[in-house]
Amino acid sequence: MGMSIEQIIFIVLSSIAIAAALGVILSKNPVNSVLCMIICFVAIAGHYIMLNAQFLFVVHLIVYTGAIMVLFLFVLMMMNLNAEIEPQKRNWLKYAGAISGGALLLVLVGALREASLPAINAGASSDIGLISNLGKTLFTSYVVPFELSSVLFLSAMVGAVVIGKK
Repeated sequence: MGMSIEQIIFIVLSSIAIAAALGVILSKNPVNSVLCMIICFVAIAGHYIMLNAQFLFVVHLIVYTGAIMVLFLFVLMMMNLNAEIEPQKRNWLKYAGAISGGALLLVLVGALREASLPAINAGASSDIGLISNLGKTLFTSYVVPFELSSVLFLSAMVGAVVIGKK
């Protein structure tokens, strides 16, 4: 009754993701927090590979680990993080944050207690994350929303170029 290789990989990836997420929260250095967040995103992307969702894996790596983390690093490098000028933190803010977080946790537990998950048919869902199936679905059932989103992205790129030229 040993564990399968998929279960072992899942446990390892989940442990890495949880440890890196704790590193994001507990690290005092913002650059170390960003690096821990990158590790967390890569571990989460590993879960997409296990779910046979290659497209989500690649998009997750490019968008989150690549673009957003580089943006966070630039923002952190531009910020003035001098400890001498840091304003005094109030203790009541810590308590208010802990109480509101606990209240949110109670609401989520109460809401999810009655929720039921649908049964997953392993044979039918083996090809869900494949890029070829995603392409077929996008260009048959969702052509109009796909083209509208491409026009939106094109106008955003043109706007960024126009703003960048000024």
